[in-house]
Amino acid sequence: MLNISKNSVNKNVDLSGYRSPEKVFHKRHYKHFNRFLLIFSLVALVVLFLPWTQNVTGTGFLTTLTPDQRPQTIQSPIPGRIEKWYVREGDFVERGDTILFISEVKNEYFDPNLVERTGQQIRAKSSAVASYEGKVKALQNQIGALISERKLKLEQARNKLLQSKLKVQSDSIDLEAAKTNIKIAQRQYDRTEQLEKEGLKAVTDVEEKRLKLQETQAKLISQQNKLLTAKNEVINAEVEINRIQAEYTDKISKAQSDMYTAQSNQFDSEAQVTKLENEFTNYEMRNSLYYIRAPQSGYINKALQGGIGETFKEGDALVGIMPAKYDMAVETFVEPLDLPLIHLGEKVRIQFDGWPAIIFSGWPNVSYGTYGGEVVAIETFISDNGKYRVLLAPDPDDHPWPKDIRVGSGANTIALLEDVPIWYELWRQLNGFPPNYYQPEDSKMAKTDKK
Repeated sequence: MLNISKNSVNKNVDLSGYRSPEKVFHKRHYKHFNRFLLIFSLVALVVLFLPWTQNVTGTGFLTTLTPDQRPQTIQSPIPGRIEKWYVREGDFVERGDTILFISEVKNEYFDPNLVERTGQQIRAKSSAVASYEGKVKALQNQIGALISERKLKLEQARNKLLQSKLKVQSDSIDLEAAKTNIKIAQRQYDRTEQLEKEGLKAVTDVEEKRLKLQETQAKLISQQNKLLTAKNEVINAEVEINRIQAEYTDKISKAQSDMYTAQSNQFDSEAQVTKLENEFTNYEMRNSLYYIRAPQSGYINKALQGGIGETFKEGDALVGIMPAKYDMAVETFVEPLDLPLIHLGEKVRIQFDGWPAIIFSGWPNVSYGTYGGEVVAIETFISDNGKYRVLLAPDPDDHPWPKDIRVGSGANTIALLEDVPIWYELWRQLNGFPPNYYQPEDSKMAKTDKK
């Protein structure tokens, strides 16, 4: 029957008397099958010329449009020990509500009166600052008094110096007068002695003139002594001025040194007060951190640290929270080969996990159960999975997304490109070629306007 052997059975055996050969070798079946093949070929040929929309598919998951709306964990900025929980998983909390209370684990903060004692230290140091300020003012007044006294003393010494100089001038004049007198007395004595030798004057006259000459010489010597004494007084006056300047310079310098020391202590105390105030504020802030509060309104997802008395480090996640108000978005990933085909503002079709859909990626008009999306962000750096991240927001021109979808569920995306014949798409797929380089209509119109 299968004609495997070269010996034909139908030549040696008459098969016309059997029912089976009649049904198998009936030519009517060949006719129907040939018609079917012809019609199928015509339909396949027509289908090859039907339009097919090229597309870029991607997989991703639901997320939120802005980072502050995404699920987050609440951390404690300080280490501590869990003392009391105020919420349970699934509870709704408003912003600022207390979630749990923790206690201190570092020994330097064990003192319950740490804030009050720090405040007492601040007040004590502030009093020390006030005392140093008073001491500085007193020393400044003392320096001012010493400067005024030095000025008066110097004026007095300068006046005395001026008097001594005037006395030197007076004594110098008197000395010159004495020198003149002794010259006159010497001439009178010589003249009288000459007259006495000639017999014109008596010896008594000569003795009187000699006596007068000696008196004049004595006055000259006395006047020289007065002049030297006056000069010594000038020197003494100058020395006194230098002494006064040195004395008061020393006193003023000592007072200034004490003032600078007081100012240094004042500044040091002010720095300590500032440091204590900083510590005081830090202690107050640390006390407020013992109560872990909700950063925004939302639902408590999961307690990451459980129990009572459990310790944790700073920065450890304590509890997860999901914001109550958020705008849904889809985070999808595309191949690097398809990234140049994605543009901001383009429309994308989305199929959510758990929602029934019939999808024909190349025939979006006959697809069912897909929702519209719009590209709002394209990542410029490749992700860890070797693809580029694209963020999609709901399309305002399409019907709204389902209300019951949740953040984190999966989604499949289809970005529609140009329309091509099916035969061209099959040829491209068989050869592994990328889709046609696609630009949105807005970009094409902008280029046309520039030309």
